[in-house]
Amino acid sequence: MPIRQPICTVLGHIDHGKTSLLDKIRGTAVQLREAGGITQHIGASFFPTSVIEEICGELLEKLQLKITIPGLLIIDTPGHHSFLNLRRRGGAIADIAILVIDILSGFQPQTFESINILKARKCPFLVAANKIDRIPGWKSIKESLSFMESYKTQDSFVQKELDNKVYEIMGDLSREGFTSDRFEAIRDFTKSIAIIPTSAKSGEGIPELLMVLIGLTQQYMLQKLQITEGPGKGVALEVKEEPGLGTTIDAIIYDGIVKKGDLIVVGGIEKPIETKIRALLLPKPLDEIRDPREKFSSVKEVSAAAGIKISAAGMEEVLAGAPIIVVEESKIDDVKIEVMEEIEKIRIVTDKSGVILKSDTLGSLEAIVGELKGANIPIRLADVGDVSKREVIEASIVGEREPLCAVILAFNVSILPDAKEEARMSEVKIFEEQIIYQLVDEYKAWFKEKEEELKEEELRGVILPGKIQIIPGYIFRKSKPAIVGVEVLAGSITPKIRLINEDGKRIGEILQIQSEGENIQKAGKGEQVAISIRGPIVDRHIHEEDILFVDIAERNLLKLREMELTTEEKEIIEELTKIKRKTAPYWGL
Repeated sequence: MPIRQPICTVLGHIDHGKTSLLDKIRGTAVQLREAGGITQHIGASFFPTSVIEEICGELLEKLQLKITIPGLLIIDTPGHHSFLNLRRRGGAIADIAILVIDILSGFQPQTFESINILKARKCPFLVAANKIDRIPGWKSIKESLSFMESYKTQDSFVQKELDNKVYEIMGDLSREGFTSDRFEAIRDFTKSIAIIPTSAKSGEGIPELLMVLIGLTQQYMLQKLQITEGPGKGVALEVKEEPGLGTTIDAIIYDGIVKKGDLIVVGGIEKPIETKIRALLLPKPLDEIRDPREKFSSVKEVSAAAGIKISAAGMEEVLAGAPIIVVEESKIDDVKIEVMEEIEKIRIVTDKSGVILKSDTLGSLEAIVGELKGANIPIRLADVGDVSKREVIEASIVGEREPLCAVILAFNVSILPDAKEEARMSEVKIFEEQIIYQLVDEYKAWFKEKEEELKEEELRGVILPGKIQIIPGYIFRKSKPAIVGVEVLAGSITPKIRLINEDGKRIGEILQIQSEGENIQKAGKGEQVAISIRGPIVDRHIHEEDILFVDIAERNLLKLREMELTTEEKEIIEELTKIKRKTAPYWGL
């Protein structure tokens, strides 16, 4: 059987030099085009055998190593989490991985995270101990890119410093359950992880890195790399609008053969999509599929493994990260079920209470879900697409039980106008970010601050029930804040309490209460007072004669039931309970 090129993924902590290493070979600057200088989406580059032979040159001759694989297909991943989660049936899409570690910084949070994913996917890997040029006293030699030749020319104290840093990485790997050593000392690569010191700046160590990678795949993976002649299978990386082609998808084909005119099934936002391939486009060797400097080459068929662009009808609804399967007409229904099952594994989260997560791709969705679960943050809903009013209402309902979960985490997606308005009215916090680790960190910081506020609120006492009606003819200001005259029908009101209407919709917060021109701190049954309310607009959100209630969270309603209250206050609690049952039947009030 013919041999395909192995799929290699590059991963590691943020700013440890993953994309820079590839750029040194590729001669491009992909990293500079990304949000925050960080690779946010997967890119795929093909490194043909001829380029690898040119870089490794003398090393291959010394070791008498002949390259038999057709090259390498390298997937570049974000560093703050791993898109190694892109899956095929039976394991990871990657055959092997390069874990990049800054030799001076050593293991960092996302390094451990990457290690855990490599373990879970049982993916073999090697370590690039990067940035050796920053070791104090290190002098790069321009004549050679070989690490071993450069190492021999260094002063003894510099060699010792590098050795110590490698030993520290070996220690961290040992604590994670791996035996490791510097690559030239290893005799059995199936038992030890190879560590190759590199510099993305000078290029030192890159020949050894590629040599070890080629050697490992040729010695231990030939059976896995045999090309099957059956229908192609792959994963959608990104959905793009291309001039003259319409909506296309960038994809990795990891098995079989894909041909122009093939019928394919791809995972979509609402359901699997069936369509026929109009065109297959390949980036030129060493170019980057996300942002090629040269035009694509149109081809009639592609064998695994390959990074390709697919042009076909109906690609607008394709989910990035979804499976792509070439299918015969007679088997299309079975394949649709298979594709849908694969997608639902990622996007459906069933925690009764938790945050709402919206992301741009299945890959980033799965990565953020992993980070949130690793931090013990519950997730109510995780899905792909823009934030709509529906998600804001969902977050608002969850917030009644768990106020610290009344948030939406939005990664690289838009907030629809009606969702923004609903979030403002419902006081649902929306975190928007294009860099995942910042998104999670911002939520954690907010959580800590909000937790302290809630504790202080509880210490001040439980909010008591109250019911008011807006008096006709007494609208003093319509908004920012709205100022209206009200009569307290039952219970009492105070500043800084929130109000809801009879439909359970949050209206806003009372800022001040005035009686006869004087600010007061409380108004009871029968009193007619003026109140300022932050949030609503009169005649849009509130109207004359509307009845409003003091908004009491579920946890406080339960406490109130245990307290000694007046008959009127108990009646208000029963009314509130009925209102909340309508809007949140799962509460069990």
